[in-house]
Amino acid sequence: MNTGQTRLARERRQARVRKQVRGSDIRPRLSVYRSNRHTYVQVISDESGRTLAAVSTLKYESGTPTGNRAAARRLGEIVGRLCLDRKIDQVIFDRNGFLYHGRIKEVAEGARAAGLKF
Repeated sequence: MNTGQTRLARERRQARVRKQVRGSDIRPRLSVYRSNRHTYVQVISDESGRTLAAVSTLKYESGTPTGNRAAARRLGEIVGRLCLDRKIDQVIFDRNGFLYHGRIKEVAEGARAAGLKF
C-alpha cells in the first residue's frame, strides 16, 4: 500500500474517533502516537487546552529498545503513575487512528495496571 494512502486512511480514522472523544479537566484524554522507532503518550484536557502529562520512549537510555511492546507497556505504567500523582484516576483512551493492537494495546494495559480507569 502506498504510504500516502496509509497516512490518509489513518487521518480519516483519527477524525472519526476524535468526533466522539473529548477530554475534560475531570476526565482528560489519553492520546497515544506511535512512530516506527518511538511511542509517545500525552494526557490532554481539551476543555482548557492543556497537556497535563507527557511521556515518550525518547527518554530511555541508549541501547534500550524503544519500538517494542515491552517499552510501550512501561510507558503506560509511567503515565498511569504520573496521572495518579496528579489526582487523575479516570481518562478517555484515544488511540489516535491506530489499530488497538501491539504497542497501542500495551500502553493501555500498562496504564490500567498502574490504576487508571477507562
